[in-house]
Amino acid sequence: MKAIRRFTVRPVLPEPLRPLSDLARNLRWSWHAETRDLFQSVDPERWAASGGDPVRLLGSVRPARLAELAEDRRFLRRLTAVADDLHDYVTGERWYQSHTGELPAAVAYFSPEFGVTAALPQYSGGLGILAGDHLKAASDLGVPLIGVGLLYRHGYFRQSLSRDGWQQEHYPVLDPNELPVALLREADGTPAQVSLALPGGKQLHARIRLAQVGRVPLLMLDSDVEENDLGERGVTDRLYGGGSEHRLLQEMLLGIGGVRAVRTYCRLTGHAGPEVFHTNEGHAGFLGLERIAELCDQGLDFDAGLEAVRAGTVFTTHTPVPAGIDRFDRELVARHFGPDAELPRMDVGRILALGMETYPGGEPNLFNMAVMGLRLAQRANGVSLLHGQVSREMFSGLWPGFDPEEVPITSVTNGVHAPTWVAPEVFRLGARQIGAQRTEDALTVGGSDRWDAVGDIPDQDVWELRRSLREQLVVEVRDRLRASWRQRGAGTAELGWIDGVLDPDVLTIGFARRVPSYKRLTLMLRDRDRLMDLLLHPERPIQIVVAGKAHPADDGGKRLVQELVRFADDPRVRHRIVFLPDYGMAMAQKLYPGCDIWLNNPLRPLEACGTSGMKAALNGCLNLSVLDGWWDEWFQPDFGWAVPTADGVGTDPDRRDDIEADALYDLLEQRVTPRFYEHGQGGLPDRWIEMVRQTLTLLGPKVLAGRMVREYVERLYAPAAQAHRTMAPDVARELAEWKSRVRSEWHGVTVDHVETTAATTTAELGTTLGLRVHVGLGALGPDDVEIQAVSGRVDEEDRIADAATVPLKSVGGPDPEGRWVYEGPLSLDRTGPFGYTVRILPSHRLLASGAELGLVAVPSEEVVEGAGVLMR
Repeated sequence: MKAIRRFTVRPVLPEPLRPLSDLARNLRWSWHAETRDLFQSVDPERWAASGGDPVRLLGSVRPARLAELAEDRRFLRRLTAVADDLHDYVTGERWYQSHTGELPAAVAYFSPEFGVTAALPQYSGGLGILAGDHLKAASDLGVPLIGVGLLYRHGYFRQSLSRDGWQQEHYPVLDPNELPVALLREADGTPAQVSLALPGGKQLHARIRLAQVGRVPLLMLDSDVEENDLGERGVTDRLYGGGSEHRLLQEMLLGIGGVRAVRTYCRLTGHAGPEVFHTNEGHAGFLGLERIAELCDQGLDFDAGLEAVRAGTVFTTHTPVPAGIDRFDRELVARHFGPDAELPRMDVGRILALGMETYPGGEPNLFNMAVMGLRLAQRANGVSLLHGQVSREMFSGLWPGFDPEEVPITSVTNGVHAPTWVAPEVFRLGARQIGAQRTEDALTVGGSDRWDAVGDIPDQDVWELRRSLREQLVVEVRDRLRASWRQRGAGTAELGWIDGVLDPDVLTIGFARRVPSYKRLTLMLRDRDRLMDLLLHPERPIQIVVAGKAHPADDGGKRLVQELVRFADDPRVRHRIVFLPDYGMAMAQKLYPGCDIWLNNPLRPLEACGTSGMKAALNGCLNLSVLDGWWDEWFQPDFGWAVPTADGVGTDPDRRDDIEADALYDLLEQRVTPRFYEHGQGGLPDRWIEMVRQTLTLLGPKVLAGRMVREYVERLYAPAAQAHRTMAPDVARELAEWKSRVRSEWHGVTVDHVETTAATTTAELGTTLGLRVHVGLGALGPDDVEIQAVSGRVDEEDRIADAATVPLKSVGGPDPEGRWVYEGPLSLDRTGPFGYTVRILPSHRLLASGAELGLVAVPSEEVVEGAGVLMR
C-alpha cells in the first residue's frame, strides 16, 4: 500500500553521542577518512545500506545500538578526537590566514550545480564536480568563500537501461529533511526567505537551505514552499530541466535571489560581506544586475553602479562552443524585468544591452548569458590554457579591433580535490612514506612542483597497490552490472556469466563522462574487429569500463549509449567490456583508482578542461588522450600518451573519426599494451611502474584544486578585491563619466602620420629606429589615451605575430591643426620579416586592460602606405 503522507523521523541521540549530529551535518566527512571510519563503526551493515551517508545512517540505526555506543568508552574517545579535529579544522589558521597581501574579506561563489558528495545529488557533470571541488579546496585553504546555488528537488536524473540498451531516466524526489542541509532561520526561528517579483503581480519565494562544506557555507535556494503557486514551486524541480522560461526563472533565482540570500546569511551570522563575486559560467550572471540595483538604491546611477560591480566580479567560462551557452529571446527577458516585474527601477533597455549579441555574427534578438557575464565582470578566465585561447577567439567580437590574444580573458586551469578522489590505499602509501600530516598538506595546500618522495616507494609496493585497486574495481563492476541487468529484466539464472566479468590482472581502461556527441563515446567502436582483437588478445588483452549519461533531451547521445551497450552485450566480449549505468560520484570514486588507463577522445578543441583524467592520475592511472583541455598543457611522454588528431583532413567528420580511431588502436596495440605486459628481470613491468611514478611525481602537484584555488586568490580574487575597494561612489562616477566621454568622442581620435629614421627596408638585428607619430585626439586629451608602437614578426599577409608594445611619449602639441606629436624608440630585436604599426588606446588608472572598452584607433590605408611599416 502507498502512504498518503511522508514524515522524516529523526533519532534522539543520547547526550554523549550528540557530536555525531554535528559531524554528520558538516560535509567534511565526505573527504575525511577518520570521520567516515567513525560512522562506519556505528553500524557497518547500515552504513553500507545508507550508501555511506551519515544522515541516513543515524536515521536508521537502532536505539539499542545508540545506547550501547553511549556507554562504549573506546568509541566515545574516538568521537571526541574526531569532533575536536573538526573544531580545529573550521576555526584554526590555514593558508589564507597566513598569506601576506590584501585579500578579500569574503568571496561569493555562484554555480548552478555543486557536486560535493553523492549524498547531496545536486550535479550533472564536470561543472558541478568542479564547483564542489572549488568549495572543498577553499575550505582546506581557509578561503572565506560563500557558495550559492539552487536545491533541486529531483536533482539530475537517475539512469537505467531498457532490455535493448536504451537510456531511461528516473527522477526520485529528494526530501530536504533527509539531506545534510538545514534551513537558515531568522532570529525568531522562522525560515529565512528571499522573493522575486514576477510579471502580473506574482511572486517567487524561496527558502535558504544551508549545507556546511567544511569551513564553507553553501546556500541553496528552494522554491518548493507553501507560499508559492504550483508553477513557482516547480522552479527548482530539476537541474537543467524545463523550457526557456523555466530556465530563465532558475537563473534569475540563482543570480538575483542568490545575492539576496548572501546578504541575509551575512546579516544573520555576522559573516563578512563578499568583496568579490565569482560567477561559475553564465547561469548566475543576473547577480550583477541585483548588485547594480543595490548601488542605485544607495544613490549611484546605473553607469556608476555598473563600474563598481564590474570591479569586484570574476567570470569563469566553461564552454568552448556557442551552443553550450544559455541564450534567451529578448522579449522573454524584457517581460521579466522593469516596472511590473523584477528590478522595477532599472531601465529594461539597459538590462537588455548587457546581454545582446551586438557584434558581427551575433543574433540581434537573443540575450546571451555569457556575454552578460563578460560585460559585468572586469576579470574573466577560461579553465585551461587552450580553453582560454579558444574563449578569446570565441568572444573576440566583444572587443573589436583587437587580436584574439589581447582579449582580456585569462586562464586558470582546473584542478581536482585530492582528498575526495584519492583512494584511501594511495593516501596510506604516501603517509607511510612521509607521514600522514605531510601527505595531507601535499594533497590540499600543495605548492611544490614535484612530489619527489614518490621516487622512494619500492616498485613492488607500487605494483601491489595498482593490482589491489584493480581488484576492488572488478568487484564493484560485477555488483553494479548484476544490479543493472536485474533492472533490465534479467533473472538470476541468466546472470552466472557476470562472475567472470573482468580480470584483476588485465590492463583496464576507463572511459566515463557525459555523452554529448563531441566526447565521442563510440570512437572505440569505429573498427569493431580491431577492438575485438584487442579485447581478446591471447597474451595482451585489454578490458574496458564505460559509463556516462546522455542529456534527457539528447536522442543522439542516447543512440550512442545504446550502440555501446549493444556491443558490450555481445557474449563474445561481455567479460571484457562493460557499460555501467547511472554514472555519479560514488561510482567515480571506485572507477578512477581501479583503472590503468584513462581514455579521453573528444573533438579537439571542444573539451574546456576535462578533469576526470586528473582524478585518475592522482591514483597512478596513466592518461591516453587527445591533446585537448588540460592534457594539451601538461602532457609528457613520461606519463601517458597523446592520441594524434586529424586537424588537417578537411571537415569530413567520418574521415576524421576513422583516422583518429586508427591512431588510437595503433597506440594500444604497439605502445600501451606491450609496456603493461612487458616484465623485467624482477618479474615486474618496470617501465610501466616508472610511468606511474612519473605521473604521481610530476602531474600530481599540478592537478590539485588547492593549486587552482590559490591561483584564483592570487591572480583574480585579490586584484578584484583591490579594485572593489578603490571603487568608492565618487570614483565609480568619475570612471563611468570618463568612459561615456571617451566613447562619445572616440570618432575624433586618429593616427595621421607615421615616420621613422629607417632609410631602407632592411636593417641589422639590434638596430634601434626612431619613431615619430602625429595623432589627432579630437575633444580628448593626452591623459585619456596611450599611443603605442606595436612590432613583431609578420606573415605573408603582413599580420604581426608575438607582438611587443611600447608606449610612445608626447613631445609637443597640439599644433595649429590640433595634432599631437609622439616619439619613441623601435628596437629591431628579431630577424626575418619584421613589421610595426601604431595604435591609440583609451587609458585610465582604473582600467584592468587596455582592451577593456573595445576601442582602438589605427593608421588609415593612406598613412600606412607612406609609413614604410615593413622591414624585411
